[in-house]
Amino acid sequence: MRDSVFVSFFVLNAFLGSALAAQEIGLNSVSAIHGLSNAEASRGLPVAVDATVVYSRGYEHLLFVQDGDAGFFVSPPFTRELRTGDRIHIQGQTQGSFRPLVVADAITVLHHGTRPKPIPATFTDLIRATYDSELVTIRARVRSADLVMSAANAQCSSRMQLQMDGGHIEVNIDSCDEARLKQLLDDEVQITGVAAGKFDDKMQQTGVVLYVSSLGDLTIIKQIESDPWSATIKPMDKVLENYYVHDMTQRVHVRGTITYYQPGSAIVLQDGRKSIWIHTHTRAPLQIGDVAEATGFPDAHDRMLTLTDGELTDSQSQSPISPRSANWRELAFWDNNKPSGHQNDLVSIEGELIAEVREASRDEYVLSSEGKLFTAIYRHPRQPAVLPQMRKFPIGSRLRVTGICTILDTNAINPGEEIPFDILLRSFDDIAIAAGPPLLNERNLLFVAGMLALMVLGLGGRDWVLEYRLRRENARAAYVERRRGAILESINGARPLMDILRDITEFASLKLESTPCWCQIANGSNLGGRPDSLHTFRTVSEQIPARDGSSHGVMYAAFPSGSKPHPGESETLIVAARLAALAIENRQLYSDLQHRSEFDLLTEINNRFSFERFLDMQMQSAVTGMEAFGLIYLDLNRFKQVNDSYGHLVGDLYLREAALRMKSQLRPQDMLARLGGDEFAVVLPTVRSRLEVESIANRLQRAFDEPFILGEHNLQGSASVGFALYPEDGRNKDALLSTADAAMYTNKQANRDLNAIPVVA
Repeated sequence: MRDSVFVSFFVLNAFLGSALAAQEIGLNSVSAIHGLSNAEASRGLPVAVDATVVYSRGYEHLLFVQDGDAGFFVSPPFTRELRTGDRIHIQGQTQGSFRPLVVADAITVLHHGTRPKPIPATFTDLIRATYDSELVTIRARVRSADLVMSAANAQCSSRMQLQMDGGHIEVNIDSCDEARLKQLLDDEVQITGVAAGKFDDKMQQTGVVLYVSSLGDLTIIKQIESDPWSATIKPMDKVLENYYVHDMTQRVHVRGTITYYQPGSAIVLQDGRKSIWIHTHTRAPLQIGDVAEATGFPDAHDRMLTLTDGELTDSQSQSPISPRSANWRELAFWDNNKPSGHQNDLVSIEGELIAEVREASRDEYVLSSEGKLFTAIYRHPRQPAVLPQMRKFPIGSRLRVTGICTILDTNAINPGEEIPFDILLRSFDDIAIAAGPPLLNERNLLFVAGMLALMVLGLGGRDWVLEYRLRRENARAAYVERRRGAILESINGARPLMDILRDITEFASLKLESTPCWCQIANGSNLGGRPDSLHTFRTVSEQIPARDGSSHGVMYAAFPSGSKPHPGESETLIVAARLAALAIENRQLYSDLQHRSEFDLLTEINNRFSFERFLDMQMQSAVTGMEAFGLIYLDLNRFKQVNDSYGHLVGDLYLREAALRMKSQLRPQDMLARLGGDEFAVVLPTVRSRLEVESIANRLQRAFDEPFILGEHNLQGSASVGFALYPEDGRNKDALLSTADAAMYTNKQANRDLNAIPVVA
């Protein structure tokens, strides 16, 4: 009994301590928690607060609460549902996130009441998270509506894509009424729900989402009179006629045969020589080969014609498309003057297998056709119960692959030239052996040599000389095979490219019985055993093929003048040239990936990742040596107005020109980076004073004084600038960033009249 009393007293004391601690730091109200900074919330402060439930989805641990004009997200300790309007008591700890949230240890329902009055919100309010975790009411037009099944517990909900005046948002509704959802397409509706955001893995906002408790929170303001599925069938090459900006794009209706389907992501319809890529959110079971109808919104980016927010109806009637046989050039050559392209078409092509790779999300087969490389890709189903075993083929086999031809990099499209492409496989049935590996290869030669050696031994040593020669050839061939394997390992490793190319020339020389071999690469370097004089040699060469059709260089072999052709000289040089091409392009790919990880691909200046790394290094160096350095924040004024008025192409040109102008105002040691959208930052190492930082900031701002001549448009740009100086404005990174950001915001507010000057066309 005494122990029981002691435990009860201990629990009561802990509860009171937590409550007193929360009371002491002011975390007994929703507004106090909402007002915390992330740094404060990350300390795990105790919370004891009463609030009203505005949204709950127990099986996904989603809970939003609100009190007055403030709200926050709660991670509940259970999966049971709470009702909207429940008044609850929450005990737990704070945690930093996009905005401070609470990880609850215990939740007690006090009573059921009424939910707060929703706040009318605009898209600007939502994208700026003005009413994050609060109940809002919005008006929008329905673009698509689909059911979503939870794989973990077979729960059903609905997801809608809506267009507001200002932008696109997503709505999650706790309803499985698919029939009613489909009736809402193109309707103008009013919806009440909790405002939240969509984020990437750095918790940076990438969009807006609204959580809605039921279809009862949706009201139709304006209902369309016609059924979108009854619209006239539009030829696929005419769908762009219905495209318009400012949410005036009209829904179109197309029909074709399903040739590719990736649930929740994309589907391809083909009708004769016409085909179209459709972005869709549907995960309904659709059958490849069936005739289907699609309704969606036309779009075009980087010369790619698509439908977005697509909805599909499968006729259940089979009309399969026969794949069109093609070669590498037919698939790679891009010509917008002839209707003979194969983008998004179901095609079939043969190639020699160079390598095969299994990744977490897909399998890849690298093939060579006409001396050019392409990749056949099979994407794994989402969350399969058992990942299917990858189909294996002997390296060197000639494979026939069938699938959708898709451009590897749409930014590389240049009409009249060849561009890289991939083949998207629908299943492993789309890949088959057309011919086995060539009989004349090292492995088969070793096998034949071994069999001959056994025959000689069986004859009792009668042909001892022949046996000796075969054994020597066997050993040499085995050594050659090991050298080839070592080269392939080096290509996938970190050895310098020049060393690998020298190994390849030595490998070729070994196969050709110590014949001098070397390669000359595009930069003019000669690697390998090139003789000092070639006058007494017969020279044989083979181009080192590049994937884009050009040449990386030439592989050479030198034989004595007047000698007969070596039986393996041609094949050996071809193998060596392909190994060299694989090594060169592997290193180019690594360099390209490294560049992409550190530089913004649009403006070719540093990106957020390399900026933060450089700032960390500068901070560490400054702390060690107590050297001053500067930080400048810049935000382009009215950039959204440029995009809305003239399109994203002009917007991209504006960003590139702005980056060039700003970079020209900086010193060689300064770093200019694009943080995202229209935000830029500059790190100024080794500055002497605040006046020097201010001078550079003013130069950057004046870089926008001259009009921007972008094609047919003449734009007057401007930027808001703020700066900070280490260590005066902060001795850590967060403090310095906050100071510069605040100064930039103050500058923007002080020049609102300047910012309101219209863009001149």
